[in-house]
Amino acid sequence: MQRLAVILLLTLLSATPADTLWHRYPARVTPDGDTLILMYLQDLWVYPKMQFRNKRQERFYWRTVRDVKKTLPYAKRINADIAYADRQLAAMDGDKKAQKRWWKQYERELFRKYEKDFRHMTASQGRMLMLLLDRETDKTSYDLIKQYRGKGSANFWQFVAKLFKNDLKEEYDARDKDAIIERIIHLVESGQL
Repeated sequence: MQRLAVILLLTLLSATPADTLWHRYPARVTPDGDTLILMYLQDLWVYPKMQFRNKRQERFYWRTVRDVKKTLPYAKRINADIAYADRQLAAMDGDKKAQKRWWKQYERELFRKYEKDFRHMTASQGRMLMLLLDRETDKTSYDLIKQYRGKGSANFWQFVAKLFKNDLKEEYDARDKDAIIERIIHLVESGQL
């Protein structure tokens, strides 16, 4: 692993003009008088090459890559929005009326923020977004709706999802069922895909 890191560092150094390196990365001088450039390298994920049994499997893989690339940034932003909402609601400390009023206003703001983008998503991208939300928040879509809108609303949307052969209670399983998605996420986040 160290050899790979050295090779990556040398490649970076050879591709970058020397005069710009000093402005971008901090350097330290060792007691021996050597100058070391300090930089953090991204995680490098190494997976075996994908072996597809047929064209159909290969098309499925590349559609999954497309869906992950489109929905992963939304899942991360929504996770940040949820964390912000939780902090705001906790700060209101038991004042149910103020919480409800704030939540209604924030819900409208979120709707304006995401509606246009979500309307242009395909069904497979919507399903991917639900899985990635579960991955990011550790809560299924059903649990999130139940937490913020109530059990009745969660049950209604679960019924609608079932009509379209989806399940809001579906959990993300990175070790088994969703291992390919996890692999794609690692490769996308590290810039390898």
